Amino acid sequence: RRGDRTYAALMTIDVFLLLVVVLGGLVMIPLGLPGLWVMLLAGVLHTSFVTPPTISWGTLAFLAAISLVAEWLEFGISNRYTQKYGGSRRAAWGAILGGLAGAMVGIPIPVIGSVIGAFAGAFVGALVGEYTLERDHGKATRAATGALVGRAVATALKSLAGCLVGVWLLAAAWR
Repeated sequence: RRGDRTYAALMTIDVFLLLVVVLGGLVMIPLGLPGLWVMLLAGVLHTSFVTPPTISWGTLAFLAAISLVAEWLEFGISNRYTQKYGGSRRAAWGAILGGLAGAMVGIPIPVIGSVIGAFAGAFVGALVGEYTLERDHGKATRAATGALVGRAVATALKSLAGCLVGVWLLAAAWR
């Protein structure tokens, strides 16, 4: 029951556990891991097991929409920056595929391996994609630089979306 000391203690523990998962999810995002989705899953589990539920399904749907937009922007921004710096569509796709491959290859290095791998992979993917099309080293390097900048901007925006999702979840759970 609300107002009961046991209820208050359990709610504090539940919110603390949600906070731990949210912080873990925020750390996962720049590492190229699905931190947004881990936070949403924690929100769903919190809503499913806490009685009465404090996070509404509407809130979770809204936060899922924000997460989908953040995922879409992650790929779109890298593509846009690659083309803004003079790269072709091939370079843009090279940046996306290289970033994904680099994140997977970098995983054996603890903590920052996937971050470095994703950034390096985006650069190399765009460089190779543009160079195989144009054979112009300067243009390929500019396109690869754009892919690298785009990846950095996309990671920052996705981390910002993660902060928004995390704060919203915690605020809803604390009610």
